[in-house]
Amino acid sequence: MIRYALKCPQGHGFESWFQSAAAFDALKAAGHVACPECGDAKVEKSLMAPSIGTASKAPPSDREKVIADLRRHVEANSDYVGMNFAAEARRMHDGDAPSRSIHGEARLDEARQLIEEGIPVAPLPFVPTRRTN
Repeated sequence: MIRYALKCPQGHGFESWFQSAAAFDALKAAGHVACPECGDAKVEKSLMAPSIGTASKAPPSDREKVIADLRRHVEANSDYVGMNFAAEARRMHDGDAPSRSIHGEARLDEARQLIEEGIPVAPLPFVPTRRTN
């Protein structure tokens, strides 16, 4: 994906994302790129600074610290059940397994089904440690 800063002949500036430079050119040639303010399709790319990432040695942000703390807490206070998360959550909810804190992985359709059945689940903002290198 590529983001372009664009401008119409009336001076209205805006940004838009495209699959590639070729995709932008094809859409523009077909008249599908237009100014959102005035509708003019004579849009041109304008000068824009490239997006540059921060140095890898930058201190972690507050959000990263909170997520790291959450991960440590979850992993220390719950059982990792891997891809069996949906089945184990359902067994606990039905009384077929002892109730305890668990974490693991579930497909989106499995998670939706658990929620529809009234089984309390929540996504975690990290990948379990056991799945990372």
